[in-house]
Amino acid sequence: MGTAGSGTAEAAAVRRQLINVAYRLLGSLTEAEDAVQEAYARWYGLPGDRQADISSPGAWLTTVTSRICLDLLGSARVRRERYVGAWLPEPVPDRAGRGHAGGAGPTGPADPADQIVLDESVAMAFLVVLDSMTPAERVAFVLHDVFRYRFAEVAGVLGRTPAACKQLAASARRRVGAARTPVAATGQADVVRRVKEAWEARDIAALVGLLDPAAVMAADGGGVAGAALRPVEGGARIARYMVAMAEKAPGLELRERSVNGVPGLVAQRAGVVMTVASFHVSGGRVTRIWAVRNPEKLRPWAGEG
Repeated sequence: MGTAGSGTAEAAAVRRQLINVAYRLLGSLTEAEDAVQEAYARWYGLPGDRQADISSPGAWLTTVTSRICLDLLGSARVRRERYVGAWLPEPVPDRAGRGHAGGAGPTGPADPADQIVLDESVAMAFLVVLDSMTPAERVAFVLHDVFRYRFAEVAGVLGRTPAACKQLAASARRRVGAARTPVAATGQADVVRRVKEAWEARDIAALVGLLDPAAVMAADGGGVAGAALRPVEGGARIARYMVAMAEKAPGLELRERSVNGVPGLVAQRAGVVMTVASFHVSGGRVTRIWAVRNPEKLRPWAGEG
């Protein structure tokens, strides 16, 4: 048994871990921040003697945050039925060494994007696969396979037996497949750079050569920013679409940026980020493009020009 003071200090210290768990569970930095804030509100709402009875405030907060995320995942499916066009995870910038470190307060840092650990489990390809899972599969997989929680601990979150949680994680693992096979950053960066150059030159033939014939591009405008409502399929169609969009957006500037820890592109106009594009590369060609244009999802990119 600890004391309320030491428990509060430990609770504040695990906030970065909670943000990382919640972002991987929800695919939304905004919703992750809200979930963590709600978990802290519940913690600080406990009487002092109840806090002192909790031997591991960090474990308690992780359980509560994960349960909040589980509820949000259940309701998200209903919300996305009303979403205009494709729904994509919220992209996160890599601000390492770019002077954006967020200062931490008693309940959180100035910018939760600075708290995200960028590894393969936040690559857009990976997050998209996570989004195809059932809420229970996603929670079991993220907590066990990504954060190495024991199935007994996962069971406490899901309200199921450890054996059932193990089966959920195994089912989720089968879905992951190629999304967990990382491409060397240098190789992807070279392909993305050539895509940028071909796009800037309006060179359809060069773009076709860089895109897999079966490539697919999905765009998320959320009904706010212009975007194709359905995925664009086929390298040639994507190339023509990209050039057509470039012709309609004079003054748009492309910059190479790390998107969720993987080389990507950011399009901006007059210093304002308009689009963040993520890529999946296989065999030296782009197989998937995810373009986020919904300004609500681009807030962490302010100042990235």
